[in-house]
Amino acid sequence: MAKKAVASMKKVDGRSFAKVIKMVKSPKTGAYIFQEEMVLNDKVKEYLAK
Repeated sequence: MAKKAVASMKKVDGRSFAKVIKMVKSPKTGAYIFQEEMVLNDKVKEYLAK
């Protein structure tokens, strides 16, 4: 079932997506957490720069 969901997210209107995993430090506990998000391939560098 997971393969079908990933395959359907690859091409929407001719666009390709990438799953971006970003490590962020929690201000509350100070521990690191991982943020996962589906981002357009064109916007990956922009997303990571934030």
